[in-house]
Amino acid sequence: MTQPQIKTTVVGSYPIPIWLGVMPSTPTLRDAIMVILKTQELAGLDVIADGELSRFDPNHPETNGMIEYFVRPLSGVYADLTRAERETFAAQRGMGFRTQPAGVVRQGVGEGSMNLQTAYDFVRGLTASPLKFTVTSPYMLAKTLLDTHYQHRRDLTMAIAEVLRQQIAKINAAVIQVDEANLPGSPQDGLWAAEAINHVLSGAPSGSERALHLCFGNYGGQSIQKGFFNELLPFFNALELDHLVLEFARRGYDELAVFRDLKPNIALGVGVIDIKDNEVESPSEVARRIELAVDMLGADRVKWVHPDCGFWMLHRSVADRKMRALVQGRDLFEGR
Repeated sequence: MTQPQIKTTVVGSYPIPIWLGVMPSTPTLRDAIMVILKTQELAGLDVIADGELSRFDPNHPETNGMIEYFVRPLSGVYADLTRAERETFAAQRGMGFRTQPAGVVRQGVGEGSMNLQTAYDFVRGLTASPLKFTVTSPYMLAKTLLDTHYQHRRDLTMAIAEVLRQQIAKINAAVIQVDEANLPGSPQDGLWAAEAINHVLSGAPSGSERALHLCFGNYGGQSIQKGFFNELLPFFNALELDHLVLEFARRGYDELAVFRDLKPNIALGVGVIDIKDNEVESPSEVARRIELAVDMLGADRVKWVHPDCGFWMLHRSVADRKMRALVQGRDLFEGR
């Protein structure tokens, strides 16, 4: 069969199997990742992921490790918080979605014990399919920290970006993706946030496609950030990468026209699966959404389709059927 013109993938996360939470161990984690990889293979996805289970923490099974997994290993970042530090963080603008910081930066940030390559290698041996590897944006990570060292968020962000750049340098994934879910609420930071994200992705091996997933938040089915894609267009055009991974199924497709002004060397990934709704899309609905995006922006622009965001807050049975609908809808659109 010929290669598809539009590839299917997931954003990253997947619901944690109940039995992993009940019996957490390295063998059960390995088994859970194998199940998740095989589920995606059977669904027919072109690029798969480990469900972000490499970040699984039995002490915090209700989260997908988007923040703490990356900041806790860093040198210069401390988890012991004083009352005054908690109060200072709570007073910071735009951080209402967290009750306390992920840590306090008291010294210069370094790699510490972070070891993303080992996490990737653990998964790489479990599948022959093309893999996606995801890291949280340095901008978002910096905003979850209380900084008493750098004093300027941009400096802290660039320090974290350098750590992540070094970490991904030998991760030979098909796609290396940076995840950013906070910038939509602060588009004025876009140009220097793009600089930090570009710095991270500059470390990607030459064979890896570089991507950015940006959404407006997904916690308990809620959108945390408010805003519009047109406010972020200068940010998008400042990026140096191969494709974007954006949410549209929940927001609607009226904003697609904004991306006519996206610089031509960046392909668009279009969200066609709503992860904040348990109703499973039909293949025909997915195909219709793809057709709408291609008609609006052209086949040369739309190269990926995927869910709006990660699946981690859905039931497994729902996530699995949504993945199958994604692939069947893409195939229907392409006449496969």
